[in-house]
Amino acid sequence: MNRTLTAIIEREEDLFVALCPEYDIVSQGASVSEARKNLQEALELFFEAAPSEEQERRYRSEVYVTNLYVAVG
Repeated sequence: MNRTLTAIIEREEDLFVALCPEYDIVSQGASVSEARKNLQEALELFFEAAPSEEQERRYRSEVYVTNLYVAVG
């Protein structure tokens, strides 16, 4: 079974940090693509190892990613 999940990736100094907000799982890498790949691997390991109760407990079904325009100064 495959799932489509969200990956939020941001630079933190010399690394890229990738977060899957649906399960609050984080990974990192030296590039965006490496961080994305490492997050995918971390999620696959989570689904292999975590009991279904843990998977259900951590899952957030409503995650929204949007842009905000705010007045500055």
